Amino acid sequence: MTKASHIVTMPDQWTSSVVFASPHSGKAYPSSLMRRTVLDELAIRSSEDAFVDQLVGDAPRFGAPLLCAQAPRAYVDLNRAVDELDPALIEGIPKVSHNPRIASGLGVIPRVVSNGRSIYSGKLTVQEAKSRLDAVWKPYHSALQGLLKQCQETFGQAILIDMHSMPHEAIDALGRSAQRRPQVVLGDRFGAAADAQIVDQVEAAFQAAGLRVARNSPFAGAYITQAYGRPSRRQHAVQIEIDRALYMDEKSVTPLDSFDSFRELMTGVIADLAKIGASKLPMAAE
Repeated sequence: MTKASHIVTMPDQWTSSVVFASPHSGKAYPSSLMRRTVLDELAIRSSEDAFVDQLVGDAPRFGAPLLCAQAPRAYVDLNRAVDELDPALIEGIPKVSHNPRIASGLGVIPRVVSNGRSIYSGKLTVQEAKSRLDAVWKPYHSALQGLLKQCQETFGQAILIDMHSMPHEAIDALGRSAQRRPQVVLGDRFGAAADAQIVDQVEAAFQAAGLRVARNSPFAGAYITQAYGRPSRRQHAVQIEIDRALYMDEKSVTPLDSFDSFRELMTGVIADLAKIGASKLPMAAE
């Protein structure tokens, strides 16, 4: 199913309680945004999780649904609450108590992209902001809620694997030796968003592929993990951040020559992750 805000790809046979999602890989930049922005076509893509939708694209082959954003993060950030509106960008929005994401320009309608570069020279109207949320944010989250609900009803649990990418400089900032810097960061909000047993299995899947994994540092999970991670209700959410330098040139936003081999490696990881949701459900495939 394809909409302006997102694409849902269903498996031929739904056998896993894992739902894969990529909320920041959208690259359908509206002409209205490109007319308004002071950035060029390359700079505005710097906060995009480019190619993550391709890395996770085989999920339906393994019995799991896949939800991918179409609209870009610079237009609407789907990993923010719908009310995280930035008064420095949107006219008539009252100042709220300190929210570090909004203060840094990274609200639900972003004011900046990577490295704090402004997207606009002026402000947006409240109506423009609301129309974006109605067209993009609400349909995406409605689709996500629907998939998780159906998982719960079918399998008795739901596991959201929320796929993202991180700038390589975020890893460099950790100050560890090159051999100890993580290539993948799992965010479960320090155990609040997913059972430890599930996060252990997620970590094991990446480690089995030879990737170095860390938890909750420097990324513990943002709005989606917080909003959808409800372990006590058998609904779990784990944010996955993958080092962009593993598969793309960040400056040119182009795949490396080794992209296909890394995608193949990730396909193996995705297969293992899908099994987490099927391992306790032997009847699901019948």
